[in-house]
Amino acid sequence: MSGPLTLSIKAVPNSSRDQIAGTLDLPAGPRLKVRVSAPPEAGKANKAIIKLLARELGCRPADVEVTAGSSSPEKTITFAKGSVSQAQLDALLEG
Repeated sequence: MSGPLTLSIKAVPNSSRDQIAGTLDLPAGPRLKVRVSAPPEAGKANKAIIKLLARELGCRPADVEVTAGSSSPEKTITFAKGSVSQAQLDALLEG
């Protein structure tokens, strides 16, 4: 069995609503664009991103963690082992 899965995202705080806004195809690989209405202060945007991704993927927010880029728009999200499948992440990236 494999370990935890990761997802690269581009966060856009202070948006009109919380939503998955598509995929950016970058040379380093695809990056999910995530818009949240929360401001980028005191971890509010990160918490909103975690909540949104957990809801979209059907896992618990406790299984989702910002493991890199907590104060940057470019973030790495790690999902607890067994909480989501690679197929779920691929489907999310494909829209």
